[in-house]
Amino acid sequence: MTTPDPDPRSIPGVGPRGDASPGETPPAEGGTHGISHPEPPELRKGWGAMPLTLIMIVVALVAIGLIAMVVALTA
Repeated sequence: MTTPDPDPRSIPGVGPRGDASPGETPPAEGGTHGISHPEPPELRKGWGAMPLTLIMIVVALVAIGLIAMVVALTA
């Protein structure tokens, strides 16, 4: 079983004064800067005229079909 506070003299990479030798610790910050991926372009509009027209046509066709089913069932 390991102890939570080990003896600094027995830890690999630690010098006799308790300091780490060069290359034993990671650098303070990365060597690159800036963003890693380009920012997405801003959207101009949520919906254009063509998609809205197509959606309205599909909704109208579904409504016509449902009305025709109701008429066929009651006749």
